[in-house]
Amino acid sequence: MSIEYLREKIDNGVHFNLIKTNKFKTNLINFYIVRPLSKDEATKNALLPLILKRGTSKYNTSLEIQRRLEELYGANLSINVNKKGEKQIIRFAIETVNSDFIKEENLLRKILDMLNEIIFNPYTENEVFSQNYFKQEKENLKKRIEGRINDKKTYAVERCIEEMCKNEKFSIYKYGNIEDLEDISCKGLYEHYRSILRSSPMEISIVGNINKDEAINSIQDTFRLHREDIINLPREEVIKAIRTKNMITEEMDVNQGKLTLGLRTNIPYEDKLYEPLIVASNILGGGANSKLFLNVREKESLAYYIYSKSYKYKSIMIIASGIETENFNKALDIIKDQIQELKDGEFTDDDIEQSKNSLITTIRSMTDNNYSMSEFYLSQALTKDTSHISDMIEKINKVSKDEIIEAANKLSLDTIYFLRKKNN
Repeated sequence: MSIEYLREKIDNGVHFNLIKTNKFKTNLINFYIVRPLSKDEATKNALLPLILKRGTSKYNTSLEIQRRLEELYGANLSINVNKKGEKQIIRFAIETVNSDFIKEENLLRKILDMLNEIIFNPYTENEVFSQNYFKQEKENLKKRIEGRINDKKTYAVERCIEEMCKNEKFSIYKYGNIEDLEDISCKGLYEHYRSILRSSPMEISIVGNINKDEAINSIQDTFRLHREDIINLPREEVIKAIRTKNMITEEMDVNQGKLTLGLRTNIPYEDKLYEPLIVASNILGGGANSKLFLNVREKESLAYYIYSKSYKYKSIMIIASGIETENFNKALDIIKDQIQELKDGEFTDDDIEQSKNSLITTIRSMTDNNYSMSEFYLSQALTKDTSHISDMIEKINKVSKDEIIEAANKLSLDTIYFLRKKNN
């Protein structure tokens, strides 16, 4: 099984990415609209996918859309919004059977026509979005934002990041906030959407066994893009001196406390210490053999779960754990001890080898999933990184113990967030 990656500019601010592979019996087409993450438009951008999947000018309802997808050999449509660093991305995706396995001419063009219909020809009434769809999806987004607290594990991590990056764009929730939702009008949202179609960087990716020239010709014939000046996507600021540590405590009706630590790594993804940082994070809290798992959970029985995770775009690291409220101080002290041991080089060659193997296994597993591969190459495009999956593995393999220690010593504790059980 081979993977061939090709990238080509096909219009002003529009790039085509072909991840050519014969591993899958389906082709995945992703159309990404990339926006700067900002309070002014985060909630609007989160509302758009909910409305756009409701209907188009040709297929007025979601039921009609689904019927058309069934005619296209059961093609699967998804539209969502996510954030990568301080960028917000609206993703349109259609996955369909590879035409090699069926007798159907021009299936790719038919799929692209459907994608074009959804993105560029939304269902409108009086030259704006349907008021009925708008009201319904506005309420659905409100419930989704309110529902954040239902997943306490994720909520605690997000709240730690919000407090840690309070005056930075990275603190903005990917679905925006309820206060801004109230101020959005149907007409204003429609005008905003027409504007971002004209001015946003776009990435079109296909994962599958597709001919490059056929794909580019089909895309250019299908999408009649009306482009204007393309907005700039600023690089995240990642170097930050820490003057005072934040300590945030919130109370909620939870069965177990959620202790989350936010650390600044001060290592940009372009830095030679980026791969050593990834290995350091894995040694610290990457799995059952990690320092945090062995010492906080297994040895002291203080945590139900504990892990560390580095965030590529923003150069921060999060340590998340579930503990009993009364164990807060002891757990925090041991976590700090493990960070210091990492900085002091108190880990073995076996620890390094196990962490490298774990990371390489995870990297290789991306090739088993067409969505993961598309997201990987989107990440590479956003960071202007031309390296491939095999290059990442090579860089991980070359990491030395001295580099891991050097990367670890750049870690600075910024924020301690504790979601604790309410006192009765």
